[in-house]
Amino acid sequence: MPHPAQTNRSLFSNRDSPHDNAPEHYLIAHSDGGARGNPGPAGYGVAIEDESGRKVAELSEYLGHQTNNFAEYQGLIAALEYAIQHGPKALKLISDSELLVRQVKGIYKVKNPTLQDLHARAKELIAQLDWFSIGHALREHNRDADRLANAAMDKGTGRVARATVPGTPVQPEEFNGIVRNGVVELLNGKLLEGTQVQVRVRK
Repeated sequence: MPHPAQTNRSLFSNRDSPHDNAPEHYLIAHSDGGARGNPGPAGYGVAIEDESGRKVAELSEYLGHQTNNFAEYQGLIAALEYAIQHGPKALKLISDSELLVRQVKGIYKVKNPTLQDLHARAKELIAQLDWFSIGHALREHNRDADRLANAAMDKGTGRVARATVPGTPVQPEEFNGIVRNGVVELLNGKLLEGTQVQVRVRK
């Protein structure tokens, strides 16, 4: 019986080789997933463009209390499902999760039972594509996907106070506070743990 890692590698070997020639038309998906606390409030973001760099779609979803790796796989699955449903059925996926990339390629085993199910789902979807490639990129080269993942987590945890029209900036909330012993103490309102703030000093 072939080793599980060998079976996985055979499934992806003709789809993710850097030497494979890309088809004329294909989608490029930058995918990211995260969890604040790991596990904690989790979400994924996927920025999709065509082969010429034209933006095609932005996907994101809040996933509840999950792990980083769970969120990374959900981002991969969302990108695969989009490619299958909207075409062309050719996808180059870029992720800043080296673990995800190596597991999809069959280099690393998938030991976690939950991830095994997600990995199996990803394999089913990849098999429906005509061409597939996956690669790793550092976080700074995956900023749109990171932004979408964080926006999903913000929305899911109530940090987005009001809905905005896509493309318009989110209006910041204002709080009053006072500095005591070098620490800002709020005089009104309450901030969730991990909220990013910008302080404007009034003398």
